[in-house]
Amino acid sequence: MRAYVFVNVKAGKTKEVAARLRELEGVTAVDPCWGTPDIIAVVSVKTERALNDLVLNRMQKLPGVEHTDTHITLD
Repeated sequence: MRAYVFVNVKAGKTKEVAARLRELEGVTAVDPCWGTPDIIAVVSVKTERALNDLVLNRMQKLPGVEHTDTHITLD
């Protein structure tokens, strides 16, 4: 299962959050952006439960993350 996670961060925290996102298992790409969102992360996991854990328990709890918006791709 693949998804795009749009990540909004606190001002001045984009580089720091992007670096931490790159360290998470299941995150395959991290692209800081101009505008909204601040970062687009591509994730690839085996199950919906794994996606839930990655986004809710690891990504959203990183210091500097304010909000995420997850878009699951269709097969």
